[in-house]
Amino acid sequence: VVGTWNIDPVHTDVSFTVRHMMVSKVRGRFETFAGQFVTAEDPTQSSVTATVDLTSINTNNVDRDNHIRSADFFEVESHPQMTFRSTGVRAHGNDWLLDGALTLHGITRPITFELEVNGFAKDPMGGTRVGFSASSEINRKDFDINTNIPMDGGGVVIGEKVQIHLEVEAVLEQPSA
Repeated sequence: VVGTWNIDPVHTDVSFTVRHMMVSKVRGRFETFAGQFVTAEDPTQSSVTATVDLTSINTNNVDRDNHIRSADFFEVESHPQMTFRSTGVRAHGNDWLLDGALTLHGITRPITFELEVNGFAKDPMGGTRVGFSASSEINRKDFDINTNIPMDGGGVVIGEKVQIHLEVEAVLEQPSA
C-alpha cells in the first residue's frame, strides 16, 4: 500500500536492552515518541522519520530512570530527543534493511535496522494499518555516552552495546492516487 503513514503510539513499543553487571540484561522503553513514513510503489524509495522523547524513559525504576536522564548518560536538559531519519531501504531475503541516521546525545551516526513487515489490515473504523518489527544494535560510546561504573573483579556495571527493539503499528493517513 502506497502512502503516508503515522505511527500509532498506543499500539507501538520502542524499547531497548542493555547488559547489566555482566550477568543479565535490563530492559526499558520510551513512553513518548512520534514518527511518520512514506511508502512508495518501489519499496526501496520509501522513507521514515521518527523522534523519541528521552525524558520518557521507563525501566521500572525511578532512580535508574533519573540517572539515565542525567549528564552521566542522556543529558536530557541539552539533548531531550533522539531522532532517526532513513537514508535507504534494501531488500534482505524476505525482509528488509532500513538504513538511516540516528542522532543521540548531539551526535549523528549511521544505523541499520533489520525490518520485518508483519502485514497490512483494514481496521474497524475503515482505515488501513500496517505492522512491522525492527531491531538494531548501537554502541553507546559512539554517541559519547561514556559513563563506566567498574565492578570489583573486573568488568563494568553497564554494557556498551544497546539492542533497540521496535514493534510498530501505523495508520495510513494520505493514500496516494
